[in-house]
Amino acid sequence: MTGEEMHALVERLYPLCRSITGDGVRRTLEIVGERLPLDVHEVPTGTQVLDWTVPKEWNIRDAYVKDPSGARVVDFRRSNLHVVGYSVPVSATMTLDELRPHLHTLPDQPDLVPYRTSYYAETWGFCLSRQVLDGLGAGPYEVVIDSTLADGHLTYAEHVVRGRTDEEVLISCHVCHPSLANDNLAGIAVATALAARLESRRESTRLTYRFLFAPGTIGAITWLARNRERTGRIVAGLTLACAGDPGALTYKRSRRGDARIDRVMAHVLADRPHTIVDFSPYGYDERQFCSPGFDLPVGSLTRTPYAGYPEYHTSGDDPGFVTPQALAGTLEALWEAVTVLERDGRYQNLSPYGEPQLGRRGLYGSLGGRSDTEQAQLAMLWVLNQSDGDHSLLDVAERSGLPFGAVAEAAAALEGAGLLKRVGSVDEPAGR
Repeated sequence: MTGEEMHALVERLYPLCRSITGDGVRRTLEIVGERLPLDVHEVPTGTQVLDWTVPKEWNIRDAYVKDPSGARVVDFRRSNLHVVGYSVPVSATMTLDELRPHLHTLPDQPDLVPYRTSYYAETWGFCLSRQVLDGLGAGPYEVVIDSTLADGHLTYAEHVVRGRTDEEVLISCHVCHPSLANDNLAGIAVATALAARLESRRESTRLTYRFLFAPGTIGAITWLARNRERTGRIVAGLTLACAGDPGALTYKRSRRGDARIDRVMAHVLADRPHTIVDFSPYGYDERQFCSPGFDLPVGSLTRTPYAGYPEYHTSGDDPGFVTPQALAGTLEALWEAVTVLERDGRYQNLSPYGEPQLGRRGLYGSLGGRSDTEQAQLAMLWVLNQSDGDHSLLDVAERSGLPFGAVAEAAAALEGAGLLKRVGSVDEPAGR
């Protein structure tokens, strides 16, 4: 998928009204399923998941506020952000004073509609721009929310790219927000593109990649509750969100702070505009995967982080805010991280007493004419010097300051010449 194709997916998903449960989530997964085969899971209302309980399912057909002339001054059909998520059904006639406690605006951003939810308290409300609210008269207003809140299911989906080993990389994105293009549709689009690219190279993949498309918080908690035995296989992971805005990439470290994924992302981002921040128990679902009982090696990749841009959780987060170039850039950073995870390993120098004669083995000669000849030769020397069975190729790249790709190519050439032997993977499952 190109940046333009990812952006087209964002545009297609944008009108759907998603929440932590309901038909909007199912339809979203159906559309992603046109690109990837998905295993869809339905978990019934009332199911105990760790310290939580799967809530009732919410669906909505229509909602509006009509003024005395019959005009819809607030209209769900124009934007699903106009209704507070999980609003219970309402059919009433109210004055503006009676309605006002149920109206939500952004006084500092008077032309934007906020995104609001009330998942676990049965209430209702509308969101609108401050400009519209300021233009409303005394009423009366016809107020309707045609919704249902009833026993049903929580829906999430997985796509697994099977590698040669059972060691897993977890890639997670949330599918619970309504019309918010950067948070969360850009993450869905990039995850879909990454999974599709990995599928096209399945035969050469060493690690297994598990893509999780789930509602935020309760979805990740549900997955963890149903997959405790699998968490011990996870050697690295990332949550994806805010993946398509024009800002620089931001990586948030795992709770451990020094997990392999933390080092991989620091290396990958070193030659890109970026920010790296320490873990905090606030944000996206990395806080569930990094809860102390699991303590999984899972970080978070965004561009501008949550709440870091004015359009965050407002109607300003529309497809125009997301660019194909930013989506493509996020995908390429992820692909480079996958490449490091796949190619990293520990090697043993089979000629460790003094520097072996590389020219006699054709290793210097094979580099002639390359623009990066000096870098490639230096990479060989570094790999030979550090390959004592304990240091990984990422260790070598970090210490030498060389690109990981140059180090990995040098190791492959040296192994082919009989000077190196791979002695093991660097991945150690988190297992508890």
